[in-house]
Amino acid sequence: MSGKQGIPRVMKVKNKAPAEVQITAEQLLREAKEKELELLPPAPEEKISSEEEFSDYKLRKRQTFEDNLRRNRSVISIWIKYAQWEERLKEIQRSRSIYERALDVEYRNITLWLRYAEMEMRNRQVNHARNIWDRAVQILPRVNVFWYKYTYMEEKLGNVVGARQVFERWMQWQPDEQAWHAYINFELRYKEVDRAEGLYQRLVLVHPEVNNWIKYARYREKRGTLAHARKVYERAVDYFGEEHMDERLYVAFAKFEENQKELERARAIYQYALHRIPKQAAQELLRTYTVFEKKFGTRQGIEDAIVSRRRLQYEEEVKTNPHNYDAWFDYLQLLERHGEEAERVREVYERAIANVPPSQEKRHWRRYMYLWINYALHEELEAKDPDRTRQVYQACLKLIPHQKFTFGKMWLLYAQFEIRQKNLPLARKALGTSIGKCPKSKVFRGYIELELQLREFQRCRQLYAKFLEFAPERCLTWIQFAELEIILGDVDRARAIYELAVSQPCLHMPEVLWKSYIDFEMEQEEWEKTRSLYRRLLQRTQHVKVWLSFAQFELSTGKEESLTRCRQVYEEANKRMKTGQEQEQRFLLLESWKNFEHEFGTEAQKARVDKLLPQRARKRRKIQAEDGSDAGWEECYHYIFPEDEENQPYLKLLANAKLWKKRQREEEAADQDPERDTG
Repeated sequence: MSGKQGIPRVMKVKNKAPAEVQITAEQLLREAKEKELELLPPAPEEKISSEEEFSDYKLRKRQTFEDNLRRNRSVISIWIKYAQWEERLKEIQRSRSIYERALDVEYRNITLWLRYAEMEMRNRQVNHARNIWDRAVQILPRVNVFWYKYTYMEEKLGNVVGARQVFERWMQWQPDEQAWHAYINFELRYKEVDRAEGLYQRLVLVHPEVNNWIKYARYREKRGTLAHARKVYERAVDYFGEEHMDERLYVAFAKFEENQKELERARAIYQYALHRIPKQAAQELLRTYTVFEKKFGTRQGIEDAIVSRRRLQYEEEVKTNPHNYDAWFDYLQLLERHGEEAERVREVYERAIANVPPSQEKRHWRRYMYLWINYALHEELEAKDPDRTRQVYQACLKLIPHQKFTFGKMWLLYAQFEIRQKNLPLARKALGTSIGKCPKSKVFRGYIELELQLREFQRCRQLYAKFLEFAPERCLTWIQFAELEIILGDVDRARAIYELAVSQPCLHMPEVLWKSYIDFEMEQEEWEKTRSLYRRLLQRTQHVKVWLSFAQFELSTGKEESLTRCRQVYEEANKRMKTGQEQEQRFLLLESWKNFEHEFGTEAQKARVDKLLPQRARKRRKIQAEDGSDAGWEECYHYIFPEDEENQPYLKLLANAKLWKKRQREEEAADQDPERDTG
């Protein structure tokens, strides 16, 4: 036999569809629980009916425990179970022996000592229990539970003196605060007030935390000795000094004075602490002080409390990050809003502007410059000091690195300030200095606007000339210069400016300039010059908007030959665009021409234009992503003009194929409708 005969045959599953009734995992677990297939029967109960059987049972059980201990001597749970079993049999001496043997193995086990002592107490072996507790606290004096159990046992037995002696032994180890409070509560239960007072005094020396001082003072207050309670708070303040101040102590001290109706004392405590504790560590102090002022203070006092709280907050913020100009803004706004003294506000402004940005990048200077602006406005509007305002502006302008960048807003604000002071020469000098040091479009525009308001047109011409030397590519400046000359009635000068502008090699948005020039000539009714401008523009660009505007111009002249000239423009535009690749622009041109002919043309002219209109067909084209990869397809419209069909034979073939298919469909429809044939 071959080895393959022993391999079981794998059955193939023919139907892999899900069963009609689905069995969940929850159902399987529930059925297994109901059946309880692996449940073992309970052990038989052993009944002892004679002394000999009981002795034999104890012997076997002890032998089992001893065997387990020989194998696992260090497992304390076995020792405890063994001792508890002997205790249940009232074999106290044997149980005590087992505990002692276990302590020889592991004397640091806390549970073992506790079980041993509890066994002695349950069986009223007081001296044995006291002996065990004595041994435990000597061996493990830092385990507080032994001391708690020991003192509790002595107090339950009525041995108050013994319990006090245990507490005193415990306090010599300087335990944590909870142990001291347990001793204090013990003395208070037996009305030993003087002893509790002494314990509090020892506690604040061993554990001089703020909470312990507060508890000591509240203990004095509860006993009615208010003067002594105040002395405790004062001792605590002297103990911690100004180097280790804690807001909790001052809050408790102030609330104590508030409860005694000593409001001025409480206010003095709050203010003393607020001026010495850092803001991060005085949140609760600030909150309680605000509540105190709302309850007992005047309106001014409440506002002062809120302002002082926020002032401390801002002081900490600007100390942490002096270049956080937003924090300086908020700080200064707070001082100005609540009527702070002018010298105080000026001092904060000086501190703020002293934090010059470390890098010479304009984006880092923007927020900083607004500090100077606010400073100058404050001196001018609030302090009413024009000389100091001028000093602020001049200091700011000296500080700006004009070789790298400037701030046109500062120059304009300074010039406007000098104008308000009726000092026009200084304003012009400032703007002229700005143009000389670091010319900027904003300054040019502001300077020109100033001279326009003063009706100094000759100065405006000079400024426009310098402006265009600085930025000849700005079409808007050329247009504004020409409009100024138009307003002044100098048409020839305006035309010369336009001619000079359109001759510039690099212009920003030249179409705006050409439109303005053309509109200017149209307003002057210089039709030939306007027509010449359109021709010059068409030499630069063949955009459909230019042709349409040209046609509209010819139509708007209102002369007899306007329709003819307009039609000639459409004709010329159509011929020029035949060679171009922009089919949509040509389509827009023909649509406009069609509307024109339908409004003003004859039937023959309408038919002629209609024949020129293209057919619109859908087309798909690839979309390429920025990295050059294919991003899918999109639908677009493709225009087929009549002359394209003549030049490309395959388009005519395609049209004939469509016509043949249409006829075939008509014939099939006629065959299926016999009534239509007979008719």
